[in-house]
Amino acid sequence: MAPLLTMHGIDKRFAGIPALRAAELAVERGEVHALIGQNGAGKSTLIKILTGYYARDAGEIVFGGRPVAFASPQEAQRAGISTIYQEINLVPYRSVTENICLGREKRRFGLLDWPAMHAEARGLLARFNVDIDVHRPLMAYPTAVQQMVAIARAIGFDARLVIMDEPTSSLDEREVEVLFGVIRRLKDAGVSVIFVSHKLDELYAVCDRVTIMRDGRTVLVSAMADLSRLDLVTTMLGRELTQALREGREDADAAAARDPILKVRHLAVGRKVRDVGFDVRPGEIVGLAGLLGAGRTESARAVFGADRPDAGTIRFAGSDNAIAQPADAIGAGMGFCSEDRKLEGIIPDMSVRENMILALMPTLGRRGIVDEGKSRAVVDRFIKLLGIRCSGPEQRIRELSGGNQQKVLLARWLCMNPKLLILDEPTRGIDVGAKAEILNLIRELAGQGLGVLMISSELEEVVEAASRIFVLRDGRTVAELAGDAVSEQTVMAAMAHGDADRREAARG
Repeated sequence: MAPLLTMHGIDKRFAGIPALRAAELAVERGEVHALIGQNGAGKSTLIKILTGYYARDAGEIVFGGRPVAFASPQEAQRAGISTIYQEINLVPYRSVTENICLGREKRRFGLLDWPAMHAEARGLLARFNVDIDVHRPLMAYPTAVQQMVAIARAIGFDARLVIMDEPTSSLDEREVEVLFGVIRRLKDAGVSVIFVSHKLDELYAVCDRVTIMRDGRTVLVSAMADLSRLDLVTTMLGRELTQALREGREDADAAAARDPILKVRHLAVGRKVRDVGFDVRPGEIVGLAGLLGAGRTESARAVFGADRPDAGTIRFAGSDNAIAQPADAIGAGMGFCSEDRKLEGIIPDMSVRENMILALMPTLGRRGIVDEGKSRAVVDRFIKLLGIRCSGPEQRIRELSGGNQQKVLLARWLCMNPKLLILDEPTRGIDVGAKAEILNLIRELAGQGLGVLMISSELEEVVEAASRIFVLRDGRTVAELAGDAVSEQTVMAAMAHGDADRREAARG
């Protein structure tokens, strides 16, 4: 039987720069197919061409046995292709039901049939073991629930092909297993899935075959069972992976001798943060670890002045509680890369240059007029320093890969010469190669005396990068780990049981 989807010889250029060069993709009926590659490899561009977001420059697409050239994502959806994006594309102020049924509302006697739509929304969510009030606005629920709503909406279209772009980035372990169960049921029902993820465990858990892209080309198609993890990674990178991360950080003992640049004690913020304490020294990477909802991001936002604490003390650069808003934090020498670079980081329709100098603007001019020479010098320096891949400073940042967007955000704060940099999920949604580059860069910055507070849901990443780790659980700091005590096992024990049981686990 012919494949459900074939994409052959697909070319695409942006501003003369090739994004895809004779790219290929074939997905069988009832198959879970992994599509992977470094950021900038062409995965997203290929998907957007398939779904009608971009027009291809050359090549052929056959879906369901007939050639297609969708003019819009809506047309692709009507043909049976549903896409679930990493950044949740729903309407936060509308109800869960409205989001799930948007574009295919049920009617009775010419009026919206709300009971039928509510029942359908509850039924779709029940497939994910999600039991919520579907009348409430979507924004009333955490990101993980919103992701499940997005998936339920896609499945509700009776799609023949479901594209999942990093669908687990906001899900905890239990929710991931539920999602995998749904993917397997879709496969059993004959629905095909294109699964995009940078997490190797997920690829081997649910995918039948894999297409690997590099530099806009398809470089390998293989059964997952026939491809080792090492071969998969080296094919993505196009070189041998001799060392995932360079050490390159300043000796932890030297940093430990310094006075902290940041001291947080007994911090409380809303219902998520009850009693959090930690500190960061110059030249040190400190990790905040904890399960989803432990209070990591909320604590970091309070330090940066984005949220007002209800209790506790924050001492930064020798001053107590001097930061009432982000402008105060920036002025004092603090930078903050948010976990959601799309929503709270980049301004997509502005250029690389404009995004990079956003925080530096007040110092680049006089009387509201920016010194273009100074601006260009700063931007050119950091594009070269961080190895940002772009056609030039005036390219729109939305056209860059996720890893390169993240580098621009790092440059935004580095050009301010900060004393402390807060990084919330700095490698979320970027590939293994770009991840290694960014973690190496963070180490180099710490080696130059910058204090770094790093939050990551990737436990291996925190353990590898940080010289000390504070573990949060249910809004409280339950453990501080340093030196030989830093390991994935001790961090997990502290997440589950707190410091006392963590010490017992370490002794055992």
